[in-house]
Amino acid sequence: MPLKILNADITTLKVDAIVNAANTQLAAGGGVCGAIFRAAGHRQLQAACDKLAPIQTGEAVITPGFRLPAKFIIHTAGPIWRGGKFDEENLLRACYTNSLKRAVEHNLRSVAFPLISSGIYGYPPPDALRVAVQAITNFLKQNDLEVFLTVLDKSLLDSLQ
Repeated sequence: MPLKILNADITTLKVDAIVNAANTQLAAGGGVCGAIFRAAGHRQLQAACDKLAPIQTGEAVITPGFRLPAKFIIHTAGPIWRGGKFDEENLLRACYTNSLKRAVEHNLRSVAFPLISSGIYGYPPPDALRVAVQAITNFLKQNDLEVFLTVLDKSLLDSLQ
């Protein structure tokens, strides 16, 4: 199935899994991570994450979705932007690919992503969007999943055309 790009709140989507743009300690943070923790139930989600932490940048792990409409949360630690000279693009690509691999391993059919690393981690949003679309599209050539990419800034969608 093709990738669908939405302007939506990821915490409200009824999909098998949503992806959390996590930190390597899998601790509640700001931005989309904080919103996911609040919506899922902070205490339960943090307890589940504590059992899996720490993870490396680009890795992905899975927890229950708790109070979310999504059954699961796939947590991936995106790269912090340092000018593009520290393998950030490959690390970001790994976030998407490894998250999708976790979905396939758990027989999930639908996954929704935020634009990983494009907030407080400083990855330039148009570049983050390009990497996300490429990584997801390449994965979908070999796997049949319904994948959504949620983008809060509608003007970013113009960069795809």
